[in-house]
Formats: sequence, C-alpha cells, structure tokens
Amino acid sequence: MSLINEDLQQLLITYCEPESELLQKIDRETNLKVLMPRMLSGHYQGRVLSLLSKMVSPKRILEIGTFTGYATLCLAEGLTADGIIYTLDINAELEDMVTTNFAESAYKSKIKYILGDATKTVNDLDEIFDIVFIDADKKNNGTYYDLIFDRVRPGGIIIVDNVLWSGKVLQDKQDKDTRNITTFNDKIADDERVEKLILPVRDGLFVIRKKG
Repeated sequence: MSLINEDLQQLLITYCEPESELLQKIDRETNLKVLMPRMLSGHYQGRVLSLLSKMVSPKRILEIGTFTGYATLCLAEGLTADGIIYTLDINAELEDMVTTNFAESAYKSKIKYILGDATKTVNDLDEIFDIVFIDADKKNNGTYYDLIFDRVRPGGIIIVDNVLWSGKVLQDKQDKDTRNITTFNDKIADDERVEKLILPVRDGLFVIRKKG
C-alpha cells in the first residue's frame, strides 16, 4: 500500500506527532483481529488527516467508511467545541469493536456512527459539511462524490483515499478495480468546480477543495 520504502516511512513517522494510546490500541487490535487490516489509515496518514482537520476547524465532518474507527478519531481531533462527525459504514460485524473504540475516546459525544448502505443513509443527514472523507468501496467513489458535493460548503474539502491503488494506476492494462480508480481520478481532474491535488501519502489521498 505504501508508495515509499519502509526506512523512509519510519523516518517520516519520527518527525510527525505521536499516536495516542487509544489509536495505538486500535491499530494493534485491527491487525490482530480484523480481515484486511491494511485498510486502516495508520499512524502517518492518521496524522495527515488530523492536521488537515485542525487547519479547517470543522463544525461538521462526514466520513464514508468507518472500518475500525481509526481515521474517525483522527479527523475528530480538529472539530470545533460543538462539532460532530458522522461516520457511515455497512459492516455490522465490526460494530462492537467500533463502538468500544469510540466509547474510550474523548470525542465519543461528537461521533454519530451510522450503519447501513451509505448511498442511502447519507440522504438522511440534513447537514452542510466542512470536510468529507471518502474511504469505502472504491467502485462507488464517483457516486459518493456526486451525492455529497452539494452538501459541502464553499471552501470545504473532500478527501478520497486509495487513489493511487498501489501504483496500479500507472499500468496500461488495468483490471476492473484499477479502471474504477482511474475513472474517478479523471472525473476529479475535469471538475472545474474544485481545486485538487493528490498527496502521495500511503496509497494516495486526493485532497479536493470546493471553490466558492
């Protein structure tokens, strides 16, 4: 998943803020107990998300794709005093782990965890968002983007994970999953309503700012 070698990754971690004990615990338990633990944002990407959130000071955040809650808690670090993060996920099997993790957090009162199909549950949220983080089923990136775009305030940011797909986006012959990623990336590149760039963090973070 990482685009840089392990030694350089460790150096980057040396020069960024440390993880909290709770985030360390979530990382450890995810790797021990959950299928595909590589889906976890991890230390460095988590600090990137935290810093972006703190720079925006969001009142409302939407996360599509909770997994075990690591990124949720990182994003929550930047919330205003009355801020809320809504996090949507379809995997009920992780509910007990996720709710336990959130209950141990200082941000527990700011987190609204919603299970169900995000293409439907997002329509139940009557909010305007300062930050949206999309990290769910990649084939629906474009669908999620279109669903939430009008719910993002002018100047707000949308962050999309895994847009470099382990470097497979460079391949001439692409499998279906990779083509989905490339199609989404092209969609954003052509969208004149936003400013955008891809950060080569872990598996690629598309940071998209809504003009206005």
